Amino acid sequence: MLPIANLNLKDLYQSTFEFFASRTPSFSFSAESTDDSDSDHSFPPTPSDLSNLLLHPEEVCLPLRDRLDAAERTRCHTTSSYRSFGASAAASTLYSMRREHDAIKNELSRTQAEVARWEERCKTLEKTLKETKDLLKVRDQEIQVLKKERDRNSPERQLRERTSMHIDRRRSRDPVHHHRSNSSQSQQIRLSADWSEIRDDTLSQTNGNHRRIASDPHPDNMSTVSEEERAHSRSLETFLNKIDLWSGAQVIQAVQDLNSEILQFAASATELCTFSKQRPNSAKVTQASSEVATRLGSALSRLLATRDHSQDPMLVQLALQGCISYCISRALSSFCIGYQSKANITLTQIYTHMFQSEPQPTSSRWRALTHKHIHELHPELNDYAINEMTETIFRWSLDIFLISGSTNPQPNPASRENFRGRFGAQVKRISKAACRLAQVTKEEIMSANFEVIAADSGQSFDGQDMTDAFEDYGSSDGVVLCTTELGLRCSTRKGTSDTPASEENIDRRILLRPKVVLESVVEVIDPR
Repeated sequence: MLPIANLNLKDLYQSTFEFFASRTPSFSFSAESTDDSDSDHSFPPTPSDLSNLLLHPEEVCLPLRDRLDAAERTRCHTTSSYRSFGASAAASTLYSMRREHDAIKNELSRTQAEVARWEERCKTLEKTLKETKDLLKVRDQEIQVLKKERDRNSPERQLRERTSMHIDRRRSRDPVHHHRSNSSQSQQIRLSADWSEIRDDTLSQTNGNHRRIASDPHPDNMSTVSEEERAHSRSLETFLNKIDLWSGAQVIQAVQDLNSEILQFAASATELCTFSKQRPNSAKVTQASSEVATRLGSALSRLLATRDHSQDPMLVQLALQGCISYCISRALSSFCIGYQSKANITLTQIYTHMFQSEPQPTSSRWRALTHKHIHELHPELNDYAINEMTETIFRWSLDIFLISGSTNPQPNPASRENFRGRFGAQVKRISKAACRLAQVTKEEIMSANFEVIAADSGQSFDGQDMTDAFEDYGSSDGVVLCTTELGLRCSTRKGTSDTPASEENIDRRILLRPKVVLESVVEVIDPR
């Protein structure tokens, strides 16, 4: 019986140990606290350990109850926390969704307004486009009508019609027209005769030259005449072309820009210079005064040499503007700037006579071709003209400063070279603009003759031909001292080649009146 009892007791305490070990993690026996490295097996508890457990059951059950209560409190707290967190998260999500909804509504309303505005603009553009297309169609129709009228009235068409008419008339009268065995020499003679008659009609209507003999016994001469007439007919369109590359408004603007450049240089140079009351009496000053009197007149030269400019150099600035304006107007009055003096005089006389006696397209074409070919024969002429004009402006300006008592720049060469270095680029820009204006008026305008003009010193004031620079400060009295701003005049011949040469047949209009300074300016500058 003992072995069976021992077996039951052993099973009982093992099961009890497993129960408490599974329910209470902190429960352990002294045997389990030993290091696992001492033994590979776990020994069961001893009977004395089991007896200690059975003697104090409340000690085992008390920690178990505490842990269960603590777990229950933790669960309740966690549940309540979860509920409060969920409520706050839901409220926050709802608020953010409402804000997003309001922002989307505002953006949608703005987008709709923008779409409506762009639709209105699109409708306006479509309407404008339709009107523009209709206008272009009307313009195209007008252009086609004008082209047809031009082709119908063009000299080439008339020449072809007269050619065909003369050829048909010649063939109808020619007894050998139907003979195909004629020699090439006979055909050449017949063709030359036709062109001779055509040439007579054309020359009588265009240039007014005498008729030539329509027949020539020499076939070689006839062929030469025929070639001349062919060349004349080919060049007729170019010769009578009146298309201008520049308009009158563009030429006026170019002259105004040139006047602005002159004013800027004169103001800058005068402001930089200093003047003294004392004038040295030297041969150089006397010579400079004489040269200034030749260019600007004795009255202005005397004012520059006798007045005190140390406080107000306004008169020196006006004289400087007049000096540069006179230099440019004199250069532009020549036929080709920078060309030989004698050749320029001859070409100017030829063109003046041709302008008064020939039709406007004829004289303009001759002027443009001659000016163009002079520059092609002398490619360096443009650069030479720019450098020569720049040097002349500097030399004349320094003469004015010298007789006005300038102490800076001084008469010595070093001071003058510093002055040239300071204003070299500005003066060269003025010279380039003047040469460019000369090329435009000489080569690129065929319908008229444009002249850059300036009033002469000592000339009586005429309000129709010039403008007083100080007319707002008093009455315009006295004669002209100098021209401060250049003007522009347009001349066109109204008659044909048969009209006798006279000034009545030339239409002259002043498009831009030159601005002048009168003797009354002294009272405006110094009312004493």
